[in-house]
Amino acid sequence: MGFAGNKAEVNLPTHKRARLQKVHVIACGAIAREVLAISRINGLDHIDLHCLPAIYHSYPQKIAPALEQAIAEARANGFEKIFIGYADCGTGGDIDKICEREGIERLSGPHCYSFFAGNEEFAARADQDFTAFFLTDFLARQFEAFVIQPLGLDRHPELKEMYFGNYKKLIYLSQEEDETLQKKAKEAADYLGLEYEYRFTSYGDLATELLAI
Repeated sequence: MGFAGNKAEVNLPTHKRARLQKVHVIACGAIAREVLAISRINGLDHIDLHCLPAIYHSYPQKIAPALEQAIAEARANGFEKIFIGYADCGTGGDIDKICEREGIERLSGPHCYSFFAGNEEFAARADQDFTAFFLTDFLARQFEAFVIQPLGLDRHPELKEMYFGNYKKLIYLSQEEDETLQKKAKEAADYLGLEYEYRFTSYGDLATELLAI
């Protein structure tokens, strides 16, 4: 009788059994490199990563509809365990509504700067970093494509003052200690006319939460 109770699972096609054992992580493409690195370093072979376009980082209104579609597709493909690799990320609580409705979890915190720094640490520094503009490794690499071009600064550099006039410093939250990226981040700070500050965070709460799932 006990064996018969497991019969349905035993007869599942191999690819469907594999999906039942996996955690399907639907993440922002801007953190794909970090998720893969954490998985590789820690042997997290059970994580199945699917990334939405990184450019949604600049257009948060597109995130929730894309997540709903990605979740539906994952369910249709047999994934039972799903985890959302986004914080709130400027969606005004829309991701939380999806998570509550679907019974799934997301990364803690308001955005990637917070979970890379560590959500508690980021919150503790909120007052002193109130006038800071943040970069991660991804944004240091893609500063032109994800900051300059979306804001139109390549066409209208005079807009820099309008967008960044109230900022005092640029803080580079670094996941990997890379001198080339540090140079790029410093150049970004100079371009925006901001003081430069470097903080090595490694993967912060992203690593903690991926390990927990």
